[in-house]
Amino acid sequence: MTTIKIDNVSKKIKGVTVIHNVSLTLSSGEVIGLRGVNGSGKTMLMRLIAGLILPTEGSIEIDGKQLGKELTFPESIGLLLENPAFLDSYSGLQNLQMLAEIRNDINMTRIQQVLTAVGLSSEASKKKYKKYSLGMKQRLGIAGAVMEQPDIVILDEPTNSLDTDGVELVKNIVRHEKERGALVVMTCHDTSILDELADKIYYLENGSIVRSS
Repeated sequence: MTTIKIDNVSKKIKGVTVIHNVSLTLSSGEVIGLRGVNGSGKTMLMRLIAGLILPTEGSIEIDGKQLGKELTFPESIGLLLENPAFLDSYSGLQNLQMLAEIRNDINMTRIQQVLTAVGLSSEASKKKYKKYSLGMKQRLGIAGAVMEQPDIVILDEPTNSLDTDGVELVKNIVRHEKERGALVVMTCHDTSILDELADKIYYLENGSIVRSS
């Protein structure tokens, strides 16, 4: 059971407040949606949860351990933030293999399984990343986020550049991650997808949570 406690968190960048006094408690087995216009603070809040930036004020605890003090990063997290970034001269499969070697928790069978789940065939996975279409890059980014079955999955606009079949794959992946007990935090410009998948949606304006549904 993973619990994230965000306590009165604010973040200033170059004197501008991008997150203002946010408090949330998020738990395993939930899909949490973040909704708001561009610049409302959705991605910044995700970066804070991931430990990529630290709060100017307040604290973020994961299972009782504070980010920036007792934890550098969450111990079990998968990320797709903004645009996927992999090494151009390596294949999709090779990129995931290198990523998996950091923790060395999964084997080739699992990597191939997740490539199939995101709709990248054996042939496509062996193609160099620089030859991938935008949709293929997005699929590989999603695969990288979920392949190690992390406790926390952060998906920032996971349906970008995907066709109808790709969108359905993303929906199935999010449902599967919830079913296995992960905490999924996601954004999506298509509000109907958030409405369909999220257990709770938080609405952000100018870095503040203004309401939830």
